[in-house]
Amino acid sequence: MSCRHAGPATSTLALVLALCAPVVAGAQERIAVPDARPLLLAAIDAPDGRAHGVLSGPMADAITARFKATSPVYIDVSTERRYAQPGCRRLKVSFWQDGVQLPGAPAPRRQTIDFGLNYCRDGLPPRSLS
Repeated sequence: MSCRHAGPATSTLALVLALCAPVVAGAQERIAVPDARPLLLAAIDAPDGRAHGVLSGPMADAITARFKATSPVYIDVSTERRYAQPGCRRLKVSFWQDGVQLPGAPAPRRQTIDFGLNYCRDGLPPRSLS
């Protein structure tokens, strides 16, 4: 395979791709975690209140094998509310996976589990919901 310079349009496109690649890569990066706790803490600390990861380890392997899924187990955490108590938030946690084959289902599909959680940096719920 060879590369040739095809002119100014190709050079401009190459420059744009080079400059945008770190932004696109950063938007898609996920932290590998053995459970959701590191992402809960990351979302509490993040300026935008969000954290994204992918479940790793024996639990992730068991879930993927059991449901014959075609993707890893992804975890997305977002802040729904900030409480007065420092380091405490109402978090929305989503676990999702593509290609999940549920018993009795006609075809594999994306399966998502969403739940809310009142959580503080110390692992306990907030003392007050105000």
